[in-house]
Amino acid sequence: MDKLLKILSQNSSFSNKELAMMLGEPEDYVAAQIKEYEQAGIIRGYRAIVDWNKTEDTDVRAMIELKVTPRKETGFDEIAAQILEFEEVTSMYLMAGSFDFAVFIKGRTMQDIASFVARKISCVDGVVATATHFMLQTYKVGGMNLLDFDEEDGRSLVL
Repeated sequence: MDKLLKILSQNSSFSNKELAMMLGEPEDYVAAQIKEYEQAGIIRGYRAIVDWNKTEDTDVRAMIELKVTPRKETGFDEIAAQILEFEEVTSMYLMAGSFDFAVFIKGRTMQDIASFVARKISCVDGVVATATHFMLQTYKVGGMNLLDFDEEDGRSLVL
């Protein structure tokens, strides 16, 4: 993987000057490379990694496994396009294995998520089975460890 892309994927808040120093390249070269990546659609956006456990956010998150029957002309893409339109969907992946899609969603309550699955997802033509898994604790996101071991925590780190 390109070193610049790797650094940006881990922390996109570095300035071009900082990136240039890390890579040993001129700052104008780094800026031009980033612009080229953005124009080519390789860099699709920039986001902060938020530890929602430390906020007032009370939303519930879940992963839904979907088994589907691919459509004759478009395969999985048309079904994916329909599901992506739901505002509750935060991420979606085509999978290999015992299910076809992993759909990550967010709702206000477990009931909202259950209703979403029953009234929207399961009604999409081609969906034959669902399994919902609620996320209870987030430990790592985007390569960033969110687990804190502080002094008041009675647990010990064992190496």
